[in-house]
Amino acid sequence: MNIQLGLAPIISLLAGILILVMPRLLNYIVAIYLILIGLVGLFGAGQLRL
Repeated sequence: MNIQLGLAPIISLLAGILILVMPRLLNYIVAIYLILIGLVGLFGAGQLRL
């Protein structure tokens, strides 16, 4: 059985949980998420296989 997880859904899930637990972190979580998605877009998602 092969299970491949994408990076964006995992980050989104973690960010959503953190926002529910600590709403004050919303700005930081959104900023970090956007930076990570930008880096994945620049360097290619093919190199980031989990």
